[in-house]
Amino acid sequence: MKWFNSLVPILKLAYPNRLWAGPSPHKKIIYLTFDDGPIPEITPWVLQILKSYNAKATFFCIGNNIELYPSILSQVLNAKHVIGNHTYNHINGWKTSTTDYLQDINFFENLGYPTQYFRPPYGKCTSSQAKKIIQKGYKIVMWDVISEDYNKTISPENCYETVISQAKSGSIIVFHDSLKAQKNLRYVLPKVLKYYTQKGYIFKSLPVNAAELN
Repeated sequence: MKWFNSLVPILKLAYPNRLWAGPSPHKKIIYLTFDDGPIPEITPWVLQILKSYNAKATFFCIGNNIELYPSILSQVLNAKHVIGNHTYNHINGWKTSTTDYLQDINFFENLGYPTQYFRPPYGKCTSSQAKKIIQKGYKIVMWDVISEDYNKTISPENCYETVISQAKSGSIIVFHDSLKAQKNLRYVLPKVLKYYTQKGYIFKSLPVNAAELN
């Protein structure tokens, strides 16, 4: 997905209603996000590492995982992190009708964990889907740095270099608290937190109230 990172400046112009970077581009703040959890194998570890750096993050959760592991989600919320809707079944918007896509988003909503943020799985939703999602009151959150932690062909060292070579003030970084990503994530996350903390950065979640982004 490095090609995606390189296209972000163009995509920002093409899709200005989506959030590509955090609200403080001139301050030493980085916005960590974690997709695809919560799961017991990795999410509690992520929470422990974040706590050790007094870091907050935004977790874009899969509804099915919330239903399977509500106690893990409770850990996320009790630690004062923010959650977002990542659909119920992690579906690809480009391969799904708008009706079915919105229904899957509704399945997440019906779990009773309100959020003003939505991230499309794979970063893929159509313009018509995005319009409906925004009408539902969501802010669609993209990113300007994707770690590729899920990519098993990339070494942990290369994953780390991908992040620190691109992340800057106001960056939204994508990690994954998933089984597929955990090998790279366990190596990269502590190092990223240490690297940027030593440079004077802090780590924030997106504000609970999305209106504060404006």
